[in-house]
Amino acid sequence: MANKVRIGFIGAGGIARAHIKRLMDIPEAEVVAFADPSEASVGRMKEEHPHTAAIPFFADYRDMLARVPMDAVEIHTPHTQHFEQGMAVFAAGKHLLMEKPMVCTVPHAHQLMEAGKGKVFMVSYQRHFQGSYACVRDLIQSGALGKVQYVAALQSQGWLRGTRGTWRQCKALSGGGQLNDSGSHLIDVLLWATGLAADTVFATCCNYDSEVDIDSAVALRFTNGAQGTLSVIGDSPMWWEEFSVWGSEGAVLYRNGTVLARRYGETEMREVTDLPPDSTPDRNFIDAILRRDEVRVPPECGLRVIELTEAAWRSAEECRPVRVSELA
Repeated sequence: MANKVRIGFIGAGGIARAHIKRLMDIPEAEVVAFADPSEASVGRMKEEHPHTAAIPFFADYRDMLARVPMDAVEIHTPHTQHFEQGMAVFAAGKHLLMEKPMVCTVPHAHQLMEAGKGKVFMVSYQRHFQGSYACVRDLIQSGALGKVQYVAALQSQGWLRGTRGTWRQCKALSGGGQLNDSGSHLIDVLLWATGLAADTVFATCCNYDSEVDIDSAVALRFTNGAQGTLSVIGDSPMWWEEFSVWGSEGAVLYRNGTVLARRYGETEMREVTDLPPDSTPDRNFIDAILRRDEVRVPPECGLRVIELTEAAWRSAEECRPVRVSELA
């Protein structure tokens, strides 16, 4: 393959404009087409990034796939559309970077992963490329904390009020509320950093006046026997994110970008400041296609996230613990 990757975009909304900005800094990437039925989204894309006015836009992504030569596709659309669009991308023989969450059901995750075999397929969980989160993972995966025994993760955000009136609170398009939206990042980084997979999930959710979940309280047991809690607060006056991991040999705490650690035998918590460099999913996607790097957010990450998420939804609905094995 030549050292130039031709990319088509399915979706031209706000998150797509962020991806375009990142791709502009990657000489090996060339965006060759857009597909979005919203004239308003297309107009905002052209206004914010004037160079895109010279790129063809399509109302139907299937027309784009059929008519424009390209090597890869990025999908930036409402969550429940991901599965159908992703299957079409793989049927067309393209590589795929998909915004989170990968899909909204466990069976769809398995089907999409099967369809994507042989292609570069990754999910755009950007925390994998941020130094503070990568540092936490490195500490855990190095064995410095021993066996992971307990995890606790919390995210608060003004999601209820900030997304009111948008597709994100329309269940037919979003598939669910904050747990499946920005909460998806928290679930992903917890599972990726620890290497754990959910076994049993017991959850309660509060929707307030929305048709989707806003606040979620989730108790977890993982396949290695570890326990944990996950708190997603969608009606909050501020952004706050933290997750903590306790192992048999020590603990690490992430607090809104600050990483603290302590091992048994040490006298106090220490801030970890030697962090890995930041990067982006788009950079990794291009490098993986050009065989310069491995895929750092494989679809298995998307599968683990929807396993936990779908189990939490069912648990809240049925008022009982749900095992992930029930969802396949």
